[in-house]
Amino acid sequence: MNYKKISIIIPAYNEGRYLTSLLDKVIAADSLGLVKEILIIDDCSNDSTKKTLRKICSRKLNKKYSIKVLFKKVNEGKGAAVTDGLKIATGEIILIQDADLEYTPDDYPIILSPIISGKARIVYGSRTKGIKVYGNKYSSYVFFLGGKILSLLVNNLFNLKLTDQPTGYKLFTADLTALLLKNIRESDFSFEVEMTACFSQNNIKIIEVPIHYQPRSISEGKKINFNDFIKSVYIAFKCRFQYGH
Repeated sequence: MNYKKISIIIPAYNEGRYLTSLLDKVIAADSLGLVKEILIIDDCSNDSTKKTLRKICSRKLNKKYSIKVLFKKVNEGKGAAVTDGLKIATGEIILIQDADLEYTPDDYPIILSPIISGKARIVYGSRTKGIKVYGNKYSSYVFFLGGKILSLLVNNLFNLKLTDQPTGYKLFTADLTALLLKNIRESDFSFEVEMTACFSQNNIKIIEVPIHYQPRSISEGKKINFNDFIKSVYIAFKCRFQYGH
């Protein structure tokens, strides 16, 4: 397929101190010739995020990228923000990009290549594989262990071999958007598991590639917590029962 545009969905909640730097990196990143449609979904932030986004909206654009910002009136969670982004995305490829700087847009060529070359329809960026390749660190052993346990559980429930299921870098072809919108119901971080289960249920292969990872602590704004882990475990079992694997 001749891909021309990538839609980069950026869910943002109280990320005012990171957004400008992130956007600069997204704009400068090598997208392998694809025009970037940057969709920033503000999840009813109460810090400087809105002010920062209004400045971003006033930027002069060019033919290599466009920026659209959606201001939500109610905070619903990352899953709901991504879903809102999927509904307005027009690119042939969809990328989920966290609003902080834990994941670097410098990795765009790495995660895009399998799709551009026709080797995959879905690519997950693996922080775990990046440990050996790039020397990645985790913000704490607890977060690392939680990710490993969740990946192992999802692998066993859905017959997968993922090393990093909860990764924030998930890339897929836009023809899968309708499938996701039909099946995704979770509005918080547990939508990540639901998305993976949906792909597995429809027998769509997921390819992992190593990515860089620069973790931040809770004091620096990291939002996922133990309750999100428990909810994700519950959703994993719920999806298995629902899909009957």
